[in-house]
Amino acid sequence: RTHLNDFMAAYNFGRRLKTLSGLTPYEYVCKIWTSEPQRFIINPTHQTPGLDT
Repeated sequence: RTHLNDFMAAYNFGRRLKTLSGLTPYEYVCKIWTSEPQRFIINPTHQTPGLDT
């Protein structure tokens, strides 16, 4: 479970993908959210890992 969580964090927040024009999946979702917020139920910027401060 820990390994899977580490992999998902590294992939979503650290891996830049060619198909997303060099953005990480998280950066791409945030970019789409700013241009089309009606497609989302919640604000994706609140989904970042780490302390909630």
